[in-house]
Amino acid sequence: MSTPRIAILGGGITGLSAAFYLLREAGKQGIQPRITLLEADTRLGGKIQTERFDGFVMETGPDSFLERKASAKQLAVDLGLEDRLVRNRTGQAYILRRGELLPIPEGAVMGIPTRLSPFVTTPLFSPAAKLRAAGDLILPRRHRDGDISVGRFFRQRLGNEVVDQLIEPLLSGIYAGDIDQLSLMATFPQFAALEEKHRSLILGMKRTRPTRSDQKPQGMFLTLKDGLESLVDALAATLPQDSVRLSMRVERIEKNDGRYRLFTQTGETLEADAVLMTLPQSETDRLFSGLDVPKAGRTVPAASVATVILAYDADAARLEKDGTGFVVPRREPTTITACTWTHKKWPHTTPEGKALIRCYVGRSGDEAIVHESDEAIVSAVRRDLHSILGISETPLFTRVTRWKQAMPQYTPGHAEWVARLREKSRCHLPGIFWAGASFSGIGIPDCIDQGKQAAIEAIQYIHDSARKG
Repeated sequence: MSTPRIAILGGGITGLSAAFYLLREAGKQGIQPRITLLEADTRLGGKIQTERFDGFVMETGPDSFLERKASAKQLAVDLGLEDRLVRNRTGQAYILRRGELLPIPEGAVMGIPTRLSPFVTTPLFSPAAKLRAAGDLILPRRHRDGDISVGRFFRQRLGNEVVDQLIEPLLSGIYAGDIDQLSLMATFPQFAALEEKHRSLILGMKRTRPTRSDQKPQGMFLTLKDGLESLVDALAATLPQDSVRLSMRVERIEKNDGRYRLFTQTGETLEADAVLMTLPQSETDRLFSGLDVPKAGRTVPAASVATVILAYDADAARLEKDGTGFVVPRREPTTITACTWTHKKWPHTTPEGKALIRCYVGRSGDEAIVHESDEAIVSAVRRDLHSILGISETPLFTRVTRWKQAMPQYTPGHAEWVARLREKSRCHLPGIFWAGASFSGIGIPDCIDQGKQAAIEAIQYIHDSARKG
């Protein structure tokens, strides 16, 4: 068989991880494929983007990853970056309620209470809401046919007030979504499994939590000392020099006698034996418009968000409360949806005597602010910071980064659609492999997992094709 050609569409963390593990797996199988990674942008990394300025290390996209999802840490180790890993500092997190920051009750895990006293005494909820949430302890399992929304699931178990005031801002922040529209099975299937096994979410969470220790809790998140973009740089450095094509947008894909033909906007045509698709769903729908590919049953446009970074002298941003930041329920009349006190959570990012605050604006159904000017966005954020934190000084500098239609919204039935897509591809589009935030998880470890799995499957496909040929 001639040298197999594999195309990877998309140079974000999914595509780069796919390329890295594809080359590693190919070496194990004794295969030497020619890889071409095509990225429409002028840079690699997708949403991972770090700016280093005047001693600050600032993330304009994701700022960290969960350690318990092992693939991101393992990738850093595989790339020789283990000694650059930094763990977050722990501290109190808050919920905004009627303009006041109230601590998230101790023992609440993703909003689910696991300790009685902090939940009973918190002013976050009314007595009636606390009593309703306690009903989870006696409610039977709910037998469901098919997928439901995250909001519906938690409202059935814990009631509306606890969901709206605590669970919604904590969970929806991950997807910038509306939990009453997000699929339970595609976003948080572990909670459905918890109910199935333990009946009560509260009892199930208590039984599965690690035993409490007198030691100070350890941070659950990791990042890299020089910024997450150093992970992107390290991945790119492992790829053959001629394998990456930037500013290369693919316009159409056609099946051609067991192979695939990729037509680019430059007029260049590429041939591939296998194609790893790591692009957003909207792009894949466009590229395969002429082929029989299952479309998502209910497409909700990806949400648009923006990050707003504000730097201060430490004295100008002195915080009355000790902690790492706060989240904002939808009912609060603010522009900010969440705020991280970066210099507290990630001290390595900020020079001595300075403060760094990162705010988030925009979410599903409330995206107009993202399309405003930088000045209008910063002005709105500063008004909120003054109202909530009392910060009135002019920042040393600000940075606004828009991520338009960047947060996929997995609606009920999403997981079933992904399964149909992959099954139909195996039958009718062999050699096409799907991975990335539009499919099976938007976090950095989720995307790495998908890229690695797609790479393994692609090399196996090439290997099997060579044997048959």
